[in-house]
Amino acid sequence: MERGNERRNGRDHASVRRGTAPALLILGLALGPALGHPAGAGWAAGWAAPLAAQAPASAAVSAPIEVAEASIPELREALSSGRVTSVQLVDAYLDRIAAYDLAGPRLNSVVRVHPEAREQAERLDQERVAGQVRGPLHGIPILLKDNYDTFDMPTTGSTLALAGSVPPDDAFQVRKLREAGAIILAKTNLHELAAGITSISSLGGQTRNPYDPVRNPGGSSGGTGAAVAASFGAVGWGSDTCGSIRIPSSVHNLVGLRPTKGLSSIDGIVPLSHTQDTGGPLARSVVDLALALDATIGVDAADPATAALEGRPPIEFAASLDAGALQGARIGALERWLSDSGAEAPVTDAVRAALDAMVAAGAEVVEVTIPEMDSLLARTSVIGHEFALDLAAYLAATDGTPVESLGEIVALGLHSEQLDGTFRRRSQAGPGDEAAYAEALERQAALREAIVAFMDEERLDAIAYPTLRRDPALIGSPPVGGTCQLAAHSGLPAISAPAGFTRTGMPTGIELLGRPFDDARLVSLAYALERATQPRRAPHRTPALVDGRAPEPLRFSVAGDGGWAGRPAAPRLTGSFSLDLPRGALRYVISTAGVGPADVHAIVLQRRGSGTRPNAVVHRLSGPGLASAEGTLPLSAADLADLLDRRLELALYTADRPLGAVRLVLTPEG
Repeated sequence: MERGNERRNGRDHASVRRGTAPALLILGLALGPALGHPAGAGWAAGWAAPLAAQAPASAAVSAPIEVAEASIPELREALSSGRVTSVQLVDAYLDRIAAYDLAGPRLNSVVRVHPEAREQAERLDQERVAGQVRGPLHGIPILLKDNYDTFDMPTTGSTLALAGSVPPDDAFQVRKLREAGAIILAKTNLHELAAGITSISSLGGQTRNPYDPVRNPGGSSGGTGAAVAASFGAVGWGSDTCGSIRIPSSVHNLVGLRPTKGLSSIDGIVPLSHTQDTGGPLARSVVDLALALDATIGVDAADPATAALEGRPPIEFAASLDAGALQGARIGALERWLSDSGAEAPVTDAVRAALDAMVAAGAEVVEVTIPEMDSLLARTSVIGHEFALDLAAYLAATDGTPVESLGEIVALGLHSEQLDGTFRRRSQAGPGDEAAYAEALERQAALREAIVAFMDEERLDAIAYPTLRRDPALIGSPPVGGTCQLAAHSGLPAISAPAGFTRTGMPTGIELLGRPFDDARLVSLAYALERATQPRRAPHRTPALVDGRAPEPLRFSVAGDGGWAGRPAAPRLTGSFSLDLPRGALRYVISTAGVGPADVHAIVLQRRGSGTRPNAVVHRLSGPGLASAEGTLPLSAADLADLLDRRLELALYTADRPLGAVRLVLTPEG
């Protein structure tokens, strides 16, 4: 990827804003107290300080708008009406980061808060007062994956090797975001150097999924996905080389587009593979996605792929949104990736429900099979051929980096052990692979031609399949069920839209693949699906704050005899529960009366079933001979959802009544 001279000489702010470490240190000393930090070199050297040292204290006055789940249009209206300032928005989002990224579920999605976030907001507030509003993103706090270059803070790729690396200028998309008036609030964690899909790194550690922190957040843009889902910013940017926007969107109930190759510039994004790399937003709604895309696409001389836009009519995403877009659309459901058995069945069920919703909205859905799909996909990835060379070119164009190559990163041990095998293997790619590389590029072109020809033959507007064919893996387990390569290896656009939730309580997505530069059409189809299904459900573990802090625990209490009152040896069951929502921890104290310990078989939590029959036992709280119970339960995503929806009940089983003596529904107090 050619970046060096053009990036060094082609930005109008470069001569005055390429601060050295000492200059930024002085700036930090001056601004630290204003941000709620003690003055001192430890904080001021912001690229070396931990996130905990960067997050400002809770705002003295809460923002007069709830930022959790707030859309860009809602934030824009509040700013325009004067109900809120951009400074207040920044403080509100930083409070959420402090409450849920550093505490509570400890999502660990943010690597670094921008040290001048409030100063950016103040300047944009002043512009608004003066009547200068740049556009829909003016004064809106946004998040960047930490592989987007920023001239005023480090860009690290979440690797220890680049922990203090400050690029000479902004990435193309970042520059456009600043021009649009967006506030760069924070950088998010990613799978180290974007080389995987579980979002673990030597600099950022392991990011966790806010829907269930024992599961991974997808990747490589998992930090952005988790942060946007938890409302740490209005919208966030990621990159997609093979699924890294779409997978985190799927597992966080978000919408994300992998654009047609060339629609958005990759200049200034730490490269994994210049042929397959793309960049763009992840959002909680299609409207937010469209507004974010409109602000960042366009021709860039530093990215030759964007030359494909020249001579084409401008692509306008927000203006193209149509709630009736599914009317008359023909969607091909890719039978190969819609398995109704095994671990894939729950995701397939959700995707088929989304397809049914499309039919109800006027679409025609047909089952399709791409001829020889496995053969077409074989040997089409070029990541292994390009990674080491592209990274070396990036490092050469960035002054002051302590390493010059992927091989040096490996030799010095400046990487996560979990990336060791991948990095060692890919650092050894070289001229001996030229024939295989040329073949892979040819096969990518053939794949693209075959898919477009197939869509033309079947008269399809889009091909639909699960974004990920299984629930997100538990942290530490290998992720399986990917479908990313169909779009990534062909260069065709694909959007992941929410398909609902599986029976585990985890979000899942439906992916729609389209023809070259049909991006706005795909976004409009996703918009129509969103309008039809209203699929967005925020993570229970990151609720709205109360006075800048996580809410107090929710209380549940139950007491009753199960209808045995007045009968001999009537049993009675009493339970007191306290739910720490961010941690998903349920504290319980349970006692019985009217039954001796020797007669108790068990006290359990069960899911409510249909009619009078319960579902299976969820948690055993005490066993034989135990008439009381006390402890704390970690709740899964499904358990938490069922508890809040009153679908869990406390049950007592005794010798006299082995099929259930008392059964009481857990109901929140108040």
